[in-house]
Amino acid sequence: MIKALTVCAALAGVIVTSSVRAQDAPPPSDQARRVEDLVNRAAALIDQKGRAAFDEFRKRDSQWWSGNTYLFAYDDHLNVLLNPAFPKREGTNPHGEKDARGKMFHDEFLKKVQTSQAGWVDYMFPKPGQTEPSHKWSYVKGFKADGMTGLIGAGFFAE
Repeated sequence: MIKALTVCAALAGVIVTSSVRAQDAPPPSDQARRVEDLVNRAAALIDQKGRAAFDEFRKRDSQWWSGNTYLFAYDDHLNVLLNPAFPKREGTNPHGEKDARGKMFHDEFLKKVQTSQAGWVDYMFPKPGQTEPSHKWSYVKGFKADGMTGLIGAGFFAE
């Protein structure tokens, strides 16, 4: 009986852990709402101004880039169009890059906008100034501007 209870408890732990990792969105929070709102406002500005809006997104200590929250953008081939926090990434293509758990999260960004137009993707990524990965959520949304399609996104650390 004790062995059966131990096995049941262990299985319940696996099921709960798996369901937490399989979430489609972060738990409701002010931070998650702010990131989603930021991305939606950025997509609206891209609709209005096209890629010229990226100049606004590059301004530190603005409504678009505050603290560790900044916007990033890729085209529909995963070429990095915008990454003001890591400008050396611009012009590169992270297709196939994996996080610490083996998730190709950049590819997941693109898959999310291709299947749902917008949504959340979680992955492991180091916080600024750290080398150990932490759990991060990014909200991404598709856009069409200047004759191209792409995605705009921003994220936050869950921990």
